[in-house]
Amino acid sequence: MRKKQEIILHDITIESVAAAGKALAHVDGTVVFVQFAVPGDIVDIKITKKKKNYMEGYILALKKPSEHRLEPFCKYFGICGGCKWQPLPYPMQLQAKQQQVYDQLVRIGHLQVPEIQPIIGSEKITNYRNKLEFTFSERRWIYENEDPDALSPAQRLGLGFHVGRFFDKVLDIDCCHLQPSPSNEIRNFIRQYAIDNGLSFFNIREQHGFLRTMLVRNNEKGEVMLILCFYHEDENARRKLLDAVADAFPQIVSLYYVINGKANDSISDQDCILYRGMDAIYEEMEGLRFKIGPKSFYQTNTAQALKLYQTAREFAQLTGDEVVYDLYTGTGTIAQFVSSKASKVVGIEYVEDAIRDARINASDNGIGNCTFYAGDMKDVLTSEFIEQNGHPDVIILDPPRAGIHPDVAKVILEAQPDRMVYVSCNPASQARDLEILCRDYEITAVRPVDMFPQTHHVENVVALRLKK
Repeated sequence: MRKKQEIILHDITIESVAAAGKALAHVDGTVVFVQFAVPGDIVDIKITKKKKNYMEGYILALKKPSEHRLEPFCKYFGICGGCKWQPLPYPMQLQAKQQQVYDQLVRIGHLQVPEIQPIIGSEKITNYRNKLEFTFSERRWIYENEDPDALSPAQRLGLGFHVGRFFDKVLDIDCCHLQPSPSNEIRNFIRQYAIDNGLSFFNIREQHGFLRTMLVRNNEKGEVMLILCFYHEDENARRKLLDAVADAFPQIVSLYYVINGKANDSISDQDCILYRGMDAIYEEMEGLRFKIGPKSFYQTNTAQALKLYQTAREFAQLTGDEVVYDLYTGTGTIAQFVSSKASKVVGIEYVEDAIRDARINASDNGIGNCTFYAGDMKDVLTSEFIEQNGHPDVIILDPPRAGIHPDVAKVILEAQPDRMVYVSCNPASQARDLEILCRDYEITAVRPVDMFPQTHHVENVVALRLKK
């Protein structure tokens, strides 16, 4: 078989930021996408994919750095799959995200939109996450300058993030800049305790080992929830570890464990067992208190979530008399956030645990005009359901990345609410859905919100009004 010819492009100037966190250049009229590049960089590029209309590659040599380029603040940059925009100044990140929304809605989606409002940036651009999950691995990622044969079994252990493109490789992390203290301290303590006490780390390929994953959640008060996941039960070892970490970190006010013997790491279908402390931590927004359990969905950037919800409420233009449907309600945060401006709010969500939290939150907050239902959106939201719960004057949508199901769009169009607010974490699927909804609606406002600094991800809020 003929060996594939190696393609290296020399002295290429990076022109702009592109989609999915990549940068863009042109070579002989062909678009080249490059990871970890900054506009103005002059680089040599090694091509990894060549198609008819474009190529993809990575920086083989940085010949001349851009005047805009920043030194990455994380030592794992380029290996870890997160925070790909560290070399890009934050104002340029915001510009790129604003452009991404424009491109998806207008340039690609051909939607008629008013001038897009300026993106709402994040005050915190590091340590902004309130939730991170780490994975234990018997065989961590090995660096090029390391000799695998010279490493002891303990030196091969890792606790950190999965490396992109390698489901079984975990990058050992001693410092992550995404979550505030004591997240790093807790993870490093557990790793060292496990090594010192001979606790085995999980091998995902061979499906054996004791320690599997750990999830750290925190609130604005600095309180921590820790969920430790084990592949199998060993009561003595489990108790000693849980007691050790709880005693070392008084910030852990809620400590859970999970025994997960499945092939995958998801705990959504597993029993989370409270070992010590409270069954939840709480977050507050505008006087509302939200319960966050081990499986609860809650926006991972608390400060920006407030700005996102404020934008959604502003776009809804509520007067106090409206029936509002909050579709994909999660734990009912948006529903409760707008409840004081509506006569009735109906929330629908697929995850039953989330709906249980939503009901508890509403009760705890003394909110009596919110009703919540659990089930698949396309099955719950029917004409019969609308007849029973009242015709919606306003619909708020906050679907997962894939967007809304065609059946859901059909029911919405049949219901003909006067106004809609569409909150999306994926402008591409949002644009696709808006094309359907704009059969009967016009877009009246668009505003992006940056929830995830150092990444290409962006939230976008769109207001729609029924055509007259």
